[in-house]
Amino acid sequence: MHSGIGKQIDVPRLRADLAAAGVELLSAHCATDRVRLQYSSGDVAAFGERTMLKRAIASAEAVYKFFSHIEKLIKSADTLDR
Repeated sequence: MHSGIGKQIDVPRLRADLAAAGVELLSAHCATDRVRLQYSSGDVAAFGERTMLKRAIASAEAVYKFFSHIEKLIKSADTLDR
């Protein structure tokens, strides 16, 4: 869902949505750290429920791709501002 040329966006809503997503991401990060600190990656891979792990991996990959793209856009904009 890319912003089209001339498309009006609700900036306050966007910022509120990003803040809410940030809280959810922090929660997911903390949950991941709890598992990571208690179990080895090998144990998680060996004994974790496969379907749940595959969904978690797909979610993590989607989040990574989305924010990596945003990071590139920010770096590009920062370079132009100099």
